[in-house]
Amino acid sequence: MADPSSYRPKPGQIPDSPGVYKFRDEYRRVIYVGKAKNLRQRLANYFQDLAGLHPRTRTMVTTAASVEWTVVSTEVEALQLEYSWIKEYDPRFNVKYRDDKSYPYLAVTLNEEFPRVQVMRGAKRKGVRYFGPYGHAWAIRETVDLMLRVFPVRTCSAGVFKNADRSGRPCLLGYIGKCSAPCVGRVTPQEHRDLAEDFCDFMAGRTGTYIRRLEKDMTRAAEDMEYERAARLRDDAEALRRAMEKSAVVLADATDADLIAVAEDELEAAVQIFHVRGGRVRGQRGWVTDKVEAVDTAGLVEHALQQLYGEETGDSVPKEVLVPALPDVPEAVSQWLADRRGSHVSLRIPQRGDKKDLMGTVQRNAQQALALHKTKRASDLTTRSRALEEIAEALGLGSAPLRVECFDISHLQGDDVVASMVVFEDGLARKSEYRRFQIKGFEGQDDVRSMHEVIGRRFKRYLQEKERTGEWEEIRSPGVTGPVPAPDTAPAAEASHSRDGSRQDEPRQDQPHEDGSPQDGPREDESREDDGRPKRFAYPPQLVVVDGGQPQVAAAKRALDELGIDDIAVCGLAKRLEEVWLPDEDDPVVLPRSSEGLYLLQRIRDEAHRFAITYQRAKRAKRVRSSPLDDIAGLGETRKQALIKHFGSVRKLRQATIDEICEVPGIGRRTAESVAVALAGAAPPAPAVNTATGEIIDEDDGGSTS
Repeated sequence: MADPSSYRPKPGQIPDSPGVYKFRDEYRRVIYVGKAKNLRQRLANYFQDLAGLHPRTRTMVTTAASVEWTVVSTEVEALQLEYSWIKEYDPRFNVKYRDDKSYPYLAVTLNEEFPRVQVMRGAKRKGVRYFGPYGHAWAIRETVDLMLRVFPVRTCSAGVFKNADRSGRPCLLGYIGKCSAPCVGRVTPQEHRDLAEDFCDFMAGRTGTYIRRLEKDMTRAAEDMEYERAARLRDDAEALRRAMEKSAVVLADATDADLIAVAEDELEAAVQIFHVRGGRVRGQRGWVTDKVEAVDTAGLVEHALQQLYGEETGDSVPKEVLVPALPDVPEAVSQWLADRRGSHVSLRIPQRGDKKDLMGTVQRNAQQALALHKTKRASDLTTRSRALEEIAEALGLGSAPLRVECFDISHLQGDDVVASMVVFEDGLARKSEYRRFQIKGFEGQDDVRSMHEVIGRRFKRYLQEKERTGEWEEIRSPGVTGPVPAPDTAPAAEASHSRDGSRQDEPRQDQPHEDGSPQDGPREDESREDDGRPKRFAYPPQLVVVDGGQPQVAAAKRALDELGIDDIAVCGLAKRLEEVWLPDEDDPVVLPRSSEGLYLLQRIRDEAHRFAITYQRAKRAKRVRSSPLDDIAGLGETRKQALIKHFGSVRKLRQATIDEICEVPGIGRRTAESVAVALAGAAPPAPAVNTATGEIIDEDDGGSTS
């Protein structure tokens, strides 16, 4: 535990202007990021008597070993820099909201020639119009099914669209009138785009225009005695009304606003957001977080605003944001939101009327979410604690293994041999710590040798990180005297790793290192010692679990012994009888079938198996789909796709001249010559045959079917 006075800066060194500050621990990792209107006054609060600090603040300042700051000109810049640093460094003492699920959106891909309506999750893409988020994907599909009667926009995937275009026959939706079938030319690209834009207008809340237009057309058709057409128009109008009824009117003045409510206790906080567009609730989401820093409701609201709008621009930021408490500097936050929207944004607390009533509803949702979370967590925490205690007792560990790493090997008859490493902390999966490896130290199928290689590589990286940060002495074996030798440098075959920890055969020049740096930039173990980010293999487990029996366990223990590591327990879980094997033991440890400890080990083992086999299948599929273009130096994915789009297939590209290849945007003559030489030297693969239909599959989309 550090004494804050040991790194306290002199008062005259700290400026009294706005800025952002970072606390770092003794290993230069950033553990807290904050902003201040006056840096001198704010930092002085951290260096008062420890007894007067909030317990969480006291823990932070005693964990830290240094503090540094960056001066900015305005409070808006401070807000933006704080958000950027929290996102970059992921400090352990900052409040970080995380979605309790990946919420689905209704998305319209306006960036395509023929826009498509679909369900999307994850990061938002440029040129795509989003509506939501929705609580369930089925709610989106029900809404879309109703609206396709009136706005028959394409919903099919690229493969289905391409097959229909090639065959000249639309899919089922085209036949039943729920798609305008642009794939076969029933409508022009512009007519289809107009339909997509009308669909977006209706979803954005401009509903009355379309319903009135349908009713007017229905009346006219009835007057002209076109009764069948009038009936169809009546059904279309009814379908739109049913779609509208799925989101009730909550604000009568067609307001566009987001309402944010917070429910909290001493340890945790829940946030609920209602997205209101056109006076209707178009989406809802919620977060729950641990209060790892001393923060009040205003601070929680500010963090929520950063999380919610940090990556948004334009209409994704509403005109009005209603909150239960204003941030400490509301003017700066309002200006930051306005900059992201491009126009004025009102940030305020609702005082009366429908907006205050709706805020009460959002607040009740937040309270229920927090209560439900605490109920689940209490039950889960009790079960996880019992499972970890049972594992510690069965394996003879001194304490419960709070961090467990599990390794598994996967291959297909000796080909594409890969390994996985999954991490569980406090009994829960820590997916950001998962790693994947390729086995390249030898050829063929040998699970024991593969396990030895993977364990050795993982803990070599750990020792290198300990040596770099000055923690090397902590891992010295009790019986070892004299200087501890540095771990062996990774062989040439391991010189380059993917971002997930897997090795690459021959990295292309546009291939990043595992830390995200470019190929010609500094490596993770070279000149990036003070970047503040937690390293990928910096934290050791208390327990290593391998998928297998005695041979795999012995291989893992041998790899640790060769590196001089003797403070990490090892065990194996054999699939056949679910026996737990320990090193140098002739008999397994048999846990009761009803044991929570066995159940947790099975979950960890099964997760490692799932992660390994997913990677192995992806590698096999990539090898099957390999293309001659993949081996051309300097030809990246973008230009490769441009070539395939221009010529239609590798077969047609192989027949093209150098001058014809130069016509592709972005392809110079030297690159065109390289492409022509590479394709001329590569023999065309034998045609693939669809065994179900007997038809020959052409080489298409840059992939080979061989």
